[in-house]
Amino acid sequence: MTDVNRELADFLRRARSQVDPERAGLPADGRVRRVKGLRREEVALLARVSTDYYTRLEQGRRIVPSAGVVDAIASALGLDDAGRAHLVHLIGASPRPTRRPTRAQSARRGLHQLVDALDDVPAMLLGRRTDVLATNRLARALLTDFDALPAKDRNYARWMFLDPQARERLVDWDAQARTVVENLRLDAGRDPHDSATQALVGELTIASPQFARWWEEHRVHQRTFGDKHFRHPVVGELTLQYETLTTPGDPDQALFLFTAEPGSPSHEALDLLIGWTLTGSRRPAS
Repeated sequence: MTDVNRELADFLRRARSQVDPERAGLPADGRVRRVKGLRREEVALLARVSTDYYTRLEQGRRIVPSAGVVDAIASALGLDDAGRAHLVHLIGASPRPTRRPTRAQSARRGLHQLVDALDDVPAMLLGRRTDVLATNRLARALLTDFDALPAKDRNYARWMFLDPQARERLVDWDAQARTVVENLRLDAGRDPHDSATQALVGELTIASPQFARWWEEHRVHQRTFGDKHFRHPVVGELTLQYETLTTPGDPDQALFLFTAEPGSPSHEALDLLIGWTLTGSRRPAS
């Protein structure tokens, strides 16, 4: 079984284990359930395919279902948009994209200038596998100075799990770290052969039991906006809203922007952080 087929088999098994049979609309049949979630024949019933067909698919056999069958299986498993996209990538129901280059990524000069020009908004540009390609001074003050790290260490997932400062800066570290794993899972599904992604996952799996446990769950998710709760040593706690913008010409790069609700305590804290980065004062917040 190839690595891609093994990933597909694992994803399908774990996805059906999360489905509540009653909520899926299946009538009680009186049988004692030995495992959590749906049985293979129940997924096949809901997707209107034969049990043998679905079983071979879950076993990682080389089958390429039609788009309609993929959609039916995704619906039977209750997958969200990210889960559906991950299933499509693993099954290969659509033509596989050209393999992405493994050479070092870089941000265009114009994007670097744009990130630097954002004086009152923390901004960072992430590439494949959450590599940090550019940050402005506010993002460096809010999180960490990625520019000061060796090039190989400038990675958001690596910082999240291997740098103790991440747990200090993020009040909701568990939620944010799990989101990083689920995003990385989705990215890995787009190109399962990427050696740099494999190396990163291997490193984090060995170094972090929490990463290893969440990676094993094989959940995928892609959050493009939301709240993050920070605890900064100078300005205290603040809640910022983030938006993710995909850059034109390179869908592998995403610009993250953080803002605060006008008039809120978090907005005042962000203003203090702006002033602190300009003056260099290290007087802690009272």
